[in-house]
Parts: sequence; C-alpha cells; structure tokens
Amino acid sequence: MTAPTLTISRLATAGGVHVETVRYYQRRRLLPEPERPQGGIRRYSSDDVNRLQFIRRAQVIGFSLEEIAGLLAVKGSHACEETRLLTERKLTEVRQRMVELQQLESELEHLVAACCDVNAGERCPTLDHLGQQASS
Repeated sequence: MTAPTLTISRLATAGGVHVETVRYYQRRRLLPEPERPQGGIRRYSSDDVNRLQFIRRAQVIGFSLEEIAGLLAVKGSHACEETRLLTERKLTEVRQRMVELQQLESELEHLVAACCDVNAGERCPTLDHLGQQASS
C-alpha cells in the first residue's frame, strides 16, 4: 500500500468523478473512508485511486453498484470462477436488453412510418398508440 497523500478532491479528480460520488461510494461501502487525523484532513492513497477506477470501469461495462460490491469481495483460489459467473450473468442480462431494444426499435420504426403516411389534419398514430397503451 502506498502512503496516503491525496485529498478527497484530488482522489475524485484522479478517478474522473465528483467528490460527492466518492462520498456516495463510501456510504455504499465500495470505497473505504480513511480515519480523519485529529484536526487534519483525510488522506487517500494510489490504492484508493485504483479502487475508484475499478468501480468506474465496472460501471462502464454495465455492472450495478451491488454487483461491483460482489466483484470487490471476490478473493481467493476461486476468484476467477466467481467473477466468470457474475460476468456471465451480466452478459445474459445485456443480451436480454438487446432483444428488448430491438423490439422497441421495430415498434418505433412502425410508428414513424405510420406518421409519414398521415395526411395533414388526421389523427396522429403515435398519439393514438400511446393513448391505447395508457388505458391498457
């Protein structure tokens, strides 16, 4: 572990986040909060920067903060197996979202096409569709 030298604002800058994000991660117990020396300022190390960057990279590829907590807790001889299982689960979720997004794309394309075929003054098919969905 490296010597703690960074203030929270420098930690946040190094991690590419706001100070409030660092505090939020601390409240969620994803990032440790160092002790405050009497009359002093909490200091963070490069290990804290690495952990913060790990959290950010995991978020970018779609892991939730709860899932990230699980990844951070993985240790020992079965670490790769546990991580693979978590990642496979995330991949399954992403594939399901892709199917849902493709269905949404098709529906939106249909609505756009329907709107293009409407003469001025006629009812809007998109508004009609949305009205039907709300009453279902």
